[in-house]
Amino acid sequence: MKIDLSLIEKQTIEACLEVGEFILYESENFDRSRIEQKESFNNLVSYVDKESEKRLVKTLANIIPGSGFLGEEGTVIKSTNDFEWIIDPLDGTTNFMHGFPPFAISVGLSRKGKMALGVVLEITKNECFHSYEDSPTFCNEKEIRISGVKSLDAALLATGFPYYHLGRTDEYMHIIKLFLKQTHGIRRLGSAATDLAYVACGRLDGFFEYNLNSWDVAAGAFLVQQAGGTVTDFKGGNDFLHGGEMCAGNAVHGEMLALIKANWN
Repeated sequence: MKIDLSLIEKQTIEACLEVGEFILYESENFDRSRIEQKESFNNLVSYVDKESEKRLVKTLANIIPGSGFLGEEGTVIKSTNDFEWIIDPLDGTTNFMHGFPPFAISVGLSRKGKMALGVVLEITKNECFHSYEDSPTFCNEKEIRISGVKSLDAALLATGFPYYHLGRTDEYMHIIKLFLKQTHGIRRLGSAATDLAYVACGRLDGFFEYNLNSWDVAAGAFLVQQAGGTVTDFKGGNDFLHGGEMCAGNAVHGEMLALIKANWN
């Protein structure tokens, strides 16, 4: 099935902007009594997440008829062609509920299991990061690249804290402490999609986290790669989309990975 990815990208951005307006409006009138908790403590969902996913699925399904879906809020549709949308309608739900930035929409499109397009809309700053196969990476209309930082001692990193598998917290915190000693610092933004978009545009030099889901990172990881960065799992392999762990960065990726591998069993 042949498609025009440049056109698909434009239509996907339009879909994200439309849903982003809905999310931004709801953030100003949010009803906290309608917060729900998923299967683990502090893994939260709201009516805004669910409605945003419905709106995205409805629009994206018309862009490529027959495409599959994997959405955070339960949308699973089997593809009848080569394409699957991997979406997080509101990445950074806890931030959103507290009126705390950032929070984002993350939409990735895979073709035969390989990412072909990624869009991350950071809603609070109205910044849309986007790219597709064989295309540069952009923030809105400005082309972006990873930063030129070459060594870990000059790097700014980002990470996140998982909601489950907390038995590895001490091990993970030890890695964070080591990075704190060897970098300019670590930030915890609360949105993995935004973290990765910021690596792609050079605001951050690296990102690492475990207990991730594919919808958290599908679009953002693709953006990092398209912008010249490297993305792996904690072993240095390619199982970062569904494997639950990720190390992404610019030229410091090798140093990051070496430290993680030495301290992560």
